[in-house]
Amino acid sequence: MKAALCTSFDGYQSLDLADVAVPEPGAGQVLIRVQASALNFADSLIVKGKYQVKPPLPFSPGLECAGVVEAMGADVESCKVGQRVMAVLDWGGFAEYALATASDVYPIADNLDFTTAAAIPVAYGTSHHGLIVKAGLKAGETLVVHGAAGGVGLTAVEIGKRVGATVIATAGGPEKLAICKEHGADHLIDYREGGVREKIKELTGGLGAHVAYDPVGGDLFTETLRSTRQDGRILVVGFASGHIPQIPANIIMVKNITCIGYHWGAYRSLDPDALRASFAQLMGWIEDGSLKPHVSLTFNLDQVKEAYEALLSRKSTGKVVVKIRP
Repeated sequence: MKAALCTSFDGYQSLDLADVAVPEPGAGQVLIRVQASALNFADSLIVKGKYQVKPPLPFSPGLECAGVVEAMGADVESCKVGQRVMAVLDWGGFAEYALATASDVYPIADNLDFTTAAAIPVAYGTSHHGLIVKAGLKAGETLVVHGAAGGVGLTAVEIGKRVGATVIATAGGPEKLAICKEHGADHLIDYREGGVREKIKELTGGLGAHVAYDPVGGDLFTETLRSTRQDGRILVVGFASGHIPQIPANIIMVKNITCIGYHWGAYRSLDPDALRASFAQLMGWIEDGSLKPHVSLTFNLDQVKEAYEALLSRKSTGKVVVKIRP
């Protein structure tokens, strides 16, 4: 099979297309004939050896995919051969076949195309479980979403609106803000213009937001901390800015703010039943049109480096997807 192989932890530039053997599913595993795989910021870390998981070399990156069940190992009863599915992976999505743990495989509707399905698991899973379960977002509250035009940010905007929150989206530039508005954002802030803290305060009558969703970190986290209301919650999702902020404990104490560290992938083993319930509600919302997954760019497998460049240069909105097969 064809696969984009990482042979050294030197970044995506070292990826090469190669012929490798089709893996065989072990006990509890599912072999998927991959049709499409989505790219995540974490994929840029894993090929540098800086992600939470460090695969043995060589390996194919790719943390989520959609395709058809090709085969199953022993003790798998939740899938069947020929079933259309999406899956969360440890790695391996940028290849014609990928192995997934059975509990990380989810069926998809016949009318859901594989490109769209590949864009669902990580981004929507992160935002739904994070906002609903971890942050406890409720109807009538105000939600600030940073990086709101990005892969996870845009899903947070949609989910926030679906549960009845007022959504303030921050993003860089009018084109990205237009995408946020299209997906339901009530208020738009261009962070490039500065004054994010003041604008959030103005939009909330001086009180600040109830919940902040932050996959960016850096200076925006400081703005977030200063613009979250008393007894508010900040969901720390990631550090796309490349800078990990330090949290001043005196501010979170005085303002009774709860800062919630959130690594969604850990819940695949911590509480897989919670993720399955999360996906059940998500797929219902997607099927009834409440959520509309946004894929801005697609690439072929032999263009995987270009896909990385599009993601890391922030040229994309929503998700970037690599089509593994025509």
